[in-house]
Amino acid sequence: MLDHLLSLAIWVPIIAGIIVALVGSNGARANIARWVALVGAIAGFLVTLPLFSGFDRLNGGMQFVEFASWIPALGLNYHLGVDGISVLFVILNAFTTILVVMAGWQVIQKQPAQYFAAFLIMSGLINGAFAALDAILFYVFFEGMLIPMYLIIGVWGGARRVYASIKFFLYTLLGSLLMLVALVYLSRMAGSFAILDMQAIPQIAQTTQILIFIAFFMSFAVKVPMWPVHTWLPDAHVEAPTGGSMVLAAITLKIGAYGFLRFILPIVPDAARFFAPVIIVLSLIAVVYVGMVALVQTDMKKLVAYSSISHMGFVTLGMFLFVNGYLNDWGLKGAIMQMISHGFVSAAMFMCIGVMYDRMHTRNIADYGGVVNTMPKFAAFMMLFAMANAGLPATSGFIGEFMVIMGATEYNFWVGMLAATTLIFGAAYTLWMYKRVIFGAIANEEVRQLKDVNGRELLILSILAAAVLGMGIYPEPFIAVVHQAANTLIEQVAQSKI
Repeated sequence: MLDHLLSLAIWVPIIAGIIVALVGSNGARANIARWVALVGAIAGFLVTLPLFSGFDRLNGGMQFVEFASWIPALGLNYHLGVDGISVLFVILNAFTTILVVMAGWQVIQKQPAQYFAAFLIMSGLINGAFAALDAILFYVFFEGMLIPMYLIIGVWGGARRVYASIKFFLYTLLGSLLMLVALVYLSRMAGSFAILDMQAIPQIAQTTQILIFIAFFMSFAVKVPMWPVHTWLPDAHVEAPTGGSMVLAAITLKIGAYGFLRFILPIVPDAARFFAPVIIVLSLIAVVYVGMVALVQTDMKKLVAYSSISHMGFVTLGMFLFVNGYLNDWGLKGAIMQMISHGFVSAAMFMCIGVMYDRMHTRNIADYGGVVNTMPKFAAFMMLFAMANAGLPATSGFIGEFMVIMGATEYNFWVGMLAATTLIFGAAYTLWMYKRVIFGAIANEEVRQLKDVNGRELLILSILAAAVLGMGIYPEPFIAVVHQAANTLIEQVAQSKI
């Protein structure tokens, strides 16, 4: 069974999702569906734990590799494997899926079986995208996961859910078509669709690299999302149910950034160097300008959505810091740490907003005030997550930001200084929201009637708090897993330098 851990990570949640959908939502079956979904999510997480415990931290290559012929006539294979970069995202995705099922336990009354089934199936597809070593297999998983998220937003979302779901789908789909063209072209050069073979292609002409870079960039930049192709994200977050926002921010955005690490940097490194100044500028705009945009938001979800764009700007900044022509060690590893941390913190922030929305049915900051008087336990948890979102030391939010700022300063002092402004803007918009919502006198009777977190909500927030504090206080286990794989990527890029 240890030989097929990645297949289990993919297919256990997918099969569980199908079973949940078959159970249905009629009458007493709805509760059965909820329990089956929870068991499926927990099983999906448990099968990923040996990936972490059995991972060889001194090996920078692919581990837990699986290979089987898929469509021989087309040269397509069911080829899976993870390195120190992708293994953490598989585990993070499975971890988040459990929380999402718990978050929607009582809240989702409309077709709960189909709701949970969509998340479980999407969880398996996302794991497939992180584990795929065949380019077309990656593309199938990459595109396939759009369908459950489209349904989650479009069926269980807010008043403008149809508009948001269509915008989300079209933005991400159109960018991906260019990626497919690039993958087919690279397969002709490599002689196969294996991603590792594509990375091993002898020096590709600079002009060709630039064209391939543009094709990949159009797909992955939308997914991150980078400024200025970010406008679909605030709409999607605002309209999505709480679970949809948690997965969207914690996991799906990371697949775009993962694409930079798996395809762009190792396959077209010279084009990455050529475009690095442009990416750095776009990333700094996301960090500074989008941080300012977050400051003026009146909707809590939209504020945190813009916060996510700003934090993901840190990720792309760290990935494209080339010092003396070589990838920056601090920046690259910091970007990966920031992706993991953002998964915890963003999920926690959206969960907190969901807790309040379930009680008040409004996300407007002005409708709150004095929540600490009626929900003291909740206020304490939200304070921790707000501080993590602002990058407070001893929380996970500090680790990646500190490393990227170190790398940016090594690249250029002024770039480092601009990157560091995220600590100012992050504190400004997050604490401003927290102050208006939580502190002060009770604003209205609805706030006065609020009940503090129940057992289910307390468990979810406690798990997220443990993750945020655990990574912030002792990040070494995460860095140790990433270290060798990041060094291998740096060597790949360095060796191809012309």
